Amino acid sequence: MAAHRKPPQRSLSSHTARTAATLALAGAATATGFDGTAHAEPQLTPAQVKAKVETLYQEAEAATEKYNGTKEKADTAQRRLSGFQDEAARRQEKLNSARDALGSVAAAQYRDGGIDPAWQLALSSDPDRYLDGAALAERVGDRQVAAVSRVRRQLREIEQLRGAARIELKTLRSRQAELRRQKKTVTGKLDEARRLLARLTPRQRTEATGAGSTVTRASRSAADPREPLEQAGPAPASTGRAAAAVAYAYSKLGSPYVWGATGPNAFDCSGLAQAAYRAAGISLPRTTYAQINAGRRVSRAELRPGDLVFFYSGISHVGIYVGNGQMIHAPNPSAPVRLAPIDQMPFAGATRVA
Repeated sequence: MAAHRKPPQRSLSSHTARTAATLALAGAATATGFDGTAHAEPQLTPAQVKAKVETLYQEAEAATEKYNGTKEKADTAQRRLSGFQDEAARRQEKLNSARDALGSVAAAQYRDGGIDPAWQLALSSDPDRYLDGAALAERVGDRQVAAVSRVRRQLREIEQLRGAARIELKTLRSRQAELRRQKKTVTGKLDEARRLLARLTPRQRTEATGAGSTVTRASRSAADPREPLEQAGPAPASTGRAAAAVAYAYSKLGSPYVWGATGPNAFDCSGLAQAAYRAAGISLPRTTYAQINAGRRVSRAELRPGDLVFFYSGISHVGIYVGNGQMIHAPNPSAPVRLAPIDQMPFAGATRVA
């Protein structure tokens, strides 16, 4: 009976258990190593966070200006499309009226039976009166031919309008798709900047965004309308309209930055410049890269209050010069409209629009 006894399993089970445990530990270690490599974000210093956030804000602002330009084109396409549709509807109403008139004439002729004119003359009790009536009918017939021609022309014009509307609709849809892509780019960069800033302490965040004394000074300026006039320096504005634009900019100190906004309560950089000059009676383009060409270029040494000052090689930021090397601008989502020195960003040029 002993020969048929099952071999002991303890050593195999023990070996299997040890192997499984070893594999499990190795797997855990490997997983931990991969997780650490794949998911652990590098620890950035406050200075590195500040540099990265500034880059993200600059990239977001460049994307915002592209968005603003595309939106302007989309709005134009929408207006053109509406115009084509309205005009086509008006033409259709006229066409319907002309068709109704032709239908009435055709029905009347059918009721009259269409008797041959020679027989009508022979059977008429008053040939002279008949001949007068025939001449009138001929003239009426000529007018009906002209009416038919007008209907045909109206049909062609309506079809042309509808064709133009179809092209404009295609353009509009393309612009709208581009807007969605650009919006995604902007919001992605702004979200990343917020995540980076969230790692910092409140004090570090203030230092990283530069939202300290400048904002405080801006708030004081907004509260005291006499202070901006003193800060603007001795150089007067070029014109009354430039002075009005500067006054508007001062009145908006402390307003929040919202990308794509043109006021009256929130702004992006080019939106603030556009709103300030709109208040002064001057219409500016929507984007920074169009605004720089809206007036006469001036050098940095020639700057006067009211001039628009532009920054970065892509002309992606604008401020309103107010004197003493200072401007009012809408910086980015981390800070409201405020006073700032023009040398805090790479100067790209200036233009005088009034």
